[in-house]
Amino acid sequence: MEAYKKEFIEFMVESEVLKFGEFTLKSGRKSPFFMNAGAYVTGSQLTRLGEYYAKAIHEEFGDDFDVLFGPAYKGIPLSVVTAMAFHKLYGKEVRYCSNRKEVKDHGDTGILLGSDLHDGDKVVMIEDVTTSGKSIEETYPILKAQADVDIKGLMVSLNRNEHGKSADTTALEEVSKLYGFPTAAIVSMPEVMEYLYNREVAGKVVIDDKIMDALKSYYDEYGVK
Repeated sequence: MEAYKKEFIEFMVESEVLKFGEFTLKSGRKSPFFMNAGAYVTGSQLTRLGEYYAKAIHEEFGDDFDVLFGPAYKGIPLSVVTAMAFHKLYGKEVRYCSNRKEVKDHGDTGILLGSDLHDGDKVVMIEDVTTSGKSIEETYPILKAQADVDIKGLMVSLNRNEHGKSADTTALEEVSKLYGFPTAAIVSMPEVMEYLYNREVAGKVVIDDKIMDALKSYYDEYGVK
């Protein structure tokens, strides 16, 4: 596993973005882990977060794109900090763009924040985590309605690796098959489980035998068959 992935896993734990225990998800599932990207709140955390996204995008999709698009609301700061990090790390100027939840009819009108979109723009979409693909289902038509853009890929921070509508395909893979662009994550839950098992972060073992058993049981039920 690349060094930046290991760093990112520890960063999620230290920032209390990734927690282990017993959680009830929006879907009603009982999960032994929970990821909340809204817990990145400080300047240093956001700076590091943008750099991890930039490194993963650089590795997975390369540098041949023009715009980072982050769906509202959590995708807005993600697209901003990653655009800044891309310039810092790779000297490449990319624009950020997000959608509004409601169309603005005065002043800076329209449904987009940040850069306008133009025919031929190469766009990388950026999200915190994809569980069901619902947000892409909402924002993909908005993107395509603004201009004839070329979506180069979708990058999320954590692939939960739960099955989608089909038991043999992850939700992230289903997005790729449905829309025809590649999808990737900075890290996946199997990588997190392997790296954190019996490992101390900030003086505490994050995944012990009890939590690992709970994770394995969860993936027996909700993982890809």
